[in-house]
Amino acid sequence: MSAAMEIRDVSKSYGAHRVLDRIRLTIHSGQVAVVIGPSGSGKSTLLRTINHLEPADTGYVSVHGEPMGVRVHRDRLKELGESAILRQRSRIGFVFQDFNLFDHLSVLDNIIEAPVVTKGKPKAQAKKHAHELLARVGLADKAGTYPRRLSGGQQQRVAIARALALEPELILFDEPTSALDPELVGEVLTVLKDLAASGTTMIVVTHEIAFAREAADLVVFLDEGRIVEQGPPEAVLDNPGHERIREFLRRVA
Repeated sequence: MSAAMEIRDVSKSYGAHRVLDRIRLTIHSGQVAVVIGPSGSGKSTLLRTINHLEPADTGYVSVHGEPMGVRVHRDRLKELGESAILRQRSRIGFVFQDFNLFDHLSVLDNIIEAPVVTKGKPKAQAKKHAHELLARVGLADKAGTYPRRLSGGQQQRVAIARALALEPELILFDEPTSALDPELVGEVLTVLKDLAASGTTMIVVTHEIAFAREAADLVVFLDEGRIVEQGPPEAVLDNPGHERIREFLRRVA
């Protein structure tokens, strides 16, 4: 099984506060990794370093062997130009907790924007693919609707379709259900489970422990910027080796 993504000794600080501390993590193609941990543990920052929205202070991330945002030469890192970084980011989908849809564009136009503008995909081809993706996330009848007329769960499903439209090698999900009313969480988790079952390589930051048990190949527990434990869900969630994880699970599970 090939490595889809490797995080190599990544650290990140804001002033005197170290948010990530020498993170090492490998995700293989087709795997679903679920990152859990208390608020402020560095989970969102970890995702943002993967696609170089937050450049690491030390270390780097590689996706299918290509360093993200930097060139490695004789153990030294040199920042790439913005156009090269944008090209790399187009290989990674990112679904945010607050949807980030364009309110002035229809659902269909939200989905085709990046493939047409970033990748130069013909508009007719992009529209055909967008309709297929909307059907996949259960929103085939919403192509002409504007985001403000959708529920939060529907907006998040559109955001997932938009991420898939770029045919990414890896998709990052930053607490995709945290902004939703409880009754809408299930519809988004169903889409995530379908993606997981289809072999999509995913890294999901979430507090949904039941989802982690059902869908994850790898569970990563992050605390104070460090990976405390990682492994299959039956190990990390059902038989954790650290009291810190047991304490966390007692609060959220």
